Amino acid sequence: MDKETWKTLSLERAIRIQKDLWPKVVQSCSKRAEEFETVAGIDLAYWNEGEQEFAVCCIVVLEQRSRKVLESRSSFGKVEVPYIPGCLAFRELPLILETVKMLTVYPDLFMLDGNGCLHPRRMGIATHASFYLDRPTIGVAKHYYKIDEAECSLPENKQFAYTDVLVNGEIYGRILRTIKDVKPVYVSVGNYIDLDTATELVCRFIDQESHIPMPTRLADLETHKRRRELKGKI
Repeated sequence: MDKETWKTLSLERAIRIQKDLWPKVVQSCSKRAEEFETVAGIDLAYWNEGEQEFAVCCIVVLEQRSRKVLESRSSFGKVEVPYIPGCLAFRELPLILETVKMLTVYPDLFMLDGNGCLHPRRMGIATHASFYLDRPTIGVAKHYYKIDEAECSLPENKQFAYTDVLVNGEIYGRILRTIKDVKPVYVSVGNYIDLDTATELVCRFIDQESHIPMPTRLADLETHKRRRELKGKI
């Protein structure tokens, strides 16, 4: 669906699209975590200019082995798709895809600031985006998205301890404590990868600077920088 169609999308239609996509999700992967040579982080930041809402999307591509930044791209624009609870992808995908077109280094995997299968309909932004990105995706959320009937508990207070989020006995995602004495993050499969490999990749990109993995943390820092540069100048 194109951006113009998304602007007038009803809640019922949005939910139907999500439900139709779910059977196409593949929660497995033939690669080991170390075989993903390049990983990109994606994040967006919003602000208002009068009555109009704007957003900037930033994508940062890193080489896994060296953690070196290979490329950083951003784009901004008006937010014209209304917010629908549980349907964030329809709002963010237009700008994400516009930014992806600017990449000269197309990564092996995308890590998004948000949820994947840890979602009431198993279709968070990381999962929905995968059908357009044509790459494995991982959702790494900073906050817990409450799902009815979900069962979970916080992991032990030690680095890389985790517990799973279960809904009717099925694993939807994972609560991962990346640094001792710091609040955890919420990891879930986006698409074309399994949860254990996704968890290992997140752990591989943790340093002492933050409990957020480097790809999404650097993308987040870049969105805030770009927002400061753009705010009041559009």
